[in-house]
Formats: sequence, structure tokens, C-alpha cells
Amino acid sequence: MILSDRDIIEYVSRGLLITPSSEVFENNLIGPNSVDLRVNGRVVRLKNKKKVLDLENIGNINGYFIQEDCKEFIVKPREHLLLSSIEYLKLPVDIMGFVSLKSTYARLGLSIPPTIVNAGSEGELTIELIGGPFPVKIRRGDRIVQIVFVKLSSPTQKPYSGRYQNQRGPTIPRI
Repeated sequence: MILSDRDIIEYVSRGLLITPSSEVFENNLIGPNSVDLRVNGRVVRLKNKKKVLDLENIGNINGYFIQEDCKEFIVKPREHLLLSSIEYLKLPVDIMGFVSLKSTYARLGLSIPPTIVNAGSEGELTIELIGGPFPVKIRRGDRIVQIVFVKLSSPTQKPYSGRYQNQRGPTIPRI
């Protein structure tokens, strides 16, 4: 069952789904059945390299990424970026989320891969953004994605506790 705005308000008021609740309400982030997430000013750009990244012999992968802190940034054509949400997610063991790009940004040619937030997840959301056919300026606080919360048929026996639990900022791969 997809949560409605009433359900979301109830959960957020109890300190679940998204914190801090004051910012969620003050910024009017709750829609009819989703919550808009805003990007913070931390950006990780994936470098265009010819060197093969061997996932079985990884070494230091930092050389494949450029990190920036900014109030605004340009998404270049076909560029891949990691962003993160201002909001901190805190999902209970019986709710998961689907993240999608807001339609205005999709209509500009931007895209994100399918993103699932597992039950029990906690932390700022890392958003993988792919540039479209022309440069687009994004500003800190822009609402570029939304999350739809779904109540599971029963609480999960294995809540998320993986390598990205409690992440802050855009998180590069932890391999």
C-alpha cells in the first residue's frame, strides 16, 4: 500500500521516514502520496578515465571521483554525478521507498536509475544523476527527486544494515 499524505504526516510527526520533521513541514515537502527531497550542495563528479576499474582489485578509487561543495552547479551533457539529499531518511522495518526524478527535470533530459530505499534504511539519500543533451544548472535546495513510501505486507525479517547505512553526503562506492 502506498502511503498517502495523511499517513506520511503521521509517520514524520513520530520522527520516522524523514527528519528533521520541522523542515519537512516548513518547506511543504509532502505531496499527495510522496515527499520531495532537496539536494544539498555536495556534489561528486565521476571522472571520464580510460583506466579500467577492476572491481576485484580495487585499490584506491578516489582518483575516479571529484568532490565539490557549492551553492549551485552545472550538470554537463551525459555527465554522471552523485548528489545527496538535505533530508535524512529513517525508514521503519515495515516501509520501503521508491525514488524518482521529478518530471520537470526528466523533461529537461536528466535521468536517475531506478532507486529503492530498503526497509530499515537510515541516512541521507545518495542520488545518481545523469546529464541530458544540454547543460542544466542545479541549486542547493532544488527539489529534484521524490520518494514514494510503500507499506510492506509484514515487517521485514532482515532490515537494511548494509554498507551505506547512516551515510552522510554523496557516498562513492564502498567496495
